[in-house]
Amino acid sequence: MARNAVQFQRGLSEAEFERLYGTEEQCRAVVIAARWPDGFSCPVCGGRSYSEVKTRGLFQCTKCRRQTSPIAGTIFASTKLPLRTWFRAMYHLTQSKQGISSIELGRRLGVRQTSAWMLKHKLQQVMLERDGRKRLTGRVEIDDAYLGGERSGGKRGRGAPGKTPFIAQSRPRLKASRFD
Repeated sequence: MARNAVQFQRGLSEAEFERLYGTEEQCRAVVIAARWPDGFSCPVCGGRSYSEVKTRGLFQCTKCRRQTSPIAGTIFASTKLPLRTWFRAMYHLTQSKQGISSIELGRRLGVRQTSAWMLKHKLQQVMLERDGRKRLTGRVEIDDAYLGGERSGGKRGRGAPGKTPFIAQSRPRLKASRFD
């Protein structure tokens, strides 16, 4: 029987995560590389050369003198939480198979539950918007099912109390199906 590749994917260990994103500088470098993959570009004039205002963590365009923060216009903007906390929140949200509550996320990050709730919901919104842009192409198989409900006794079938409907979709790996 074939092994479910998604269920048994390797993931990222906490030690590996700390090695990659353990400091504020490492997280900042990742944000800068994601925002400007081809190097700095001024949002006002498009200038490519800049100087750093190290005391404030800003980039200043040498052409128009406009100061820009690498986190301006991102989900990290308008928050006092360090980037490292945001990255750790991303780690915990993506690595926990059954999800994580804002209370537990707050405990793991060392922040209040309200801050953890805000982090979680901002990150989920970004994931939703990103997934909305990705469309499956080619042949797509879709099926529906019901999850949960009473185990024994009670009403059976689709109308059983406590059952949650969901839809699953996938792209088949084989080029041709036996049923075509």
